[in-house]
Amino acid sequence: MQTKEIITELRTKAHLTQAQLAEKVHATRQAVSRWETGETIPNRESLQLLSSLFNVSINTLLGSPRNLICQCCGMPLDDTTISREPDGTFQEDYCKWCYHDGEFFHKSLPELIDFLSQHMAEESHSPEEIRAYLEQRLPTLSHWATRQNP
Repeated sequence: MQTKEIITELRTKAHLTQAQLAEKVHATRQAVSRWETGETIPNRESLQLLSSLFNVSINTLLGSPRNLICQCCGMPLDDTTISREPDGTFQEDYCKWCYHDGEFFHKSLPELIDFLSQHMAEESHSPEEIRAYLEQRLPTLSHWATRQNP
């Protein structure tokens, strides 16, 4: 879906007119009309307001152009797993299990690897195989790449 279709669908599901939506996001009815025809897309501020109003991520509003993954654990992200900031806005870099209310759950990379290797093990992959994969993959994610870990 494209942004124009997503905004139209969300507005319709919320039983809002273009004028009502415009008022809620501090825009004009004409601006909403242009978003819904695809003539323009909302600016960053409007996207943030739409995100909060409709309880969807900006990535979703834009038609999910990016395949988001948690930059702490590597888990794929969607609107049900993305974390939130203390003010309720989406934090599109992390899952809700790694980052919640402005704080990270896992304090170190070794702690996270210990946790994940035990919980991700299955018949086809032992904890040791999982650990080896995580030790190679996780340090490349932005959360850990900027930190020094023992």
